Amino acid sequence: TIASKKKSKQDASFELAEMKQVSASLNQAESEAIQIEEKFNQLMMTLPNLLDKTVPVGKDEHDNMIVRHNGEIITPNFSAKDHIDIATTLDLVDLNRAAKVSGARFYFLKNELVKLNQALVSFALDFLSEHNYTLVQPPYMIRRRPMVGSVILNDFEDVIYKIEEEDLYMIGTSEHAIASMHMDEILEGIKLPIRYGGFSSCFRKEAGAHGKDMKGIFRVHQFEKVEQFIYCRPDDSWREHERMLAVSEEFFKQLGVPYRVM
Repeated sequence: TIASKKKSKQDASFELAEMKQVSASLNQAESEAIQIEEKFNQLMMTLPNLLDKTVPVGKDEHDNMIVRHNGEIITPNFSAKDHIDIATTLDLVDLNRAAKVSGARFYFLKNELVKLNQALVSFALDFLSEHNYTLVQPPYMIRRRPMVGSVILNDFEDVIYKIEEEDLYMIGTSEHAIASMHMDEILEGIKLPIRYGGFSSCFRKEAGAHGKDMKGIFRVHQFEKVEQFIYCRPDDSWREHERMLAVSEEFFKQLGVPYRVM
């Protein structure tokens, strides 16, 4: 060894040079490993959800397949008014004053529509609770790391509100926060599935959103949403998806709203 050669006053220059070479190679390898890991993480975070094999391949919505539908769409024997015309006439929505206060694509809900919005949220939360979902109202702001784990941030950063000079974003859905609730935890398989019923206000820039020039309260910057979110084993994923779909269908049936499954 170098130490023993020095102790016996032997020449250790070869070993010292070799050690320097090993040290340089180690530093280079560590630097390359960091770059590779960063590249791997970038690529991993851009993987989209994998389509199920039953999903048809098509050019546009005309190639969608209707799996089933429920209820009949009533065609009125008169000229139906647009939802915003009805709401404005009945003093349920004020878009002009919202634009004055907050800008385009905001709205004041008024009178009975405020109550209807709250009633729908309350009904949905009761409904999910009856189906054994744990109700969750998450923080409305989220840090970058959990946000990156929830969405492909490069694709969505232009539609997510960023808090200036802070490591915080406004959530676009309760899914962002719920997806990160158990980050850095190991979930016990025996406790799965974990079913959450999330409720939150949602904030979206909707920059470049399709249909942004639609008349009315579509593609707005702020709205409330109730949703289902489930942690489960991969083998149980399809069964839980079908359960979520059945819950959604039953919800629309109880509301008397016609729907179709595509």
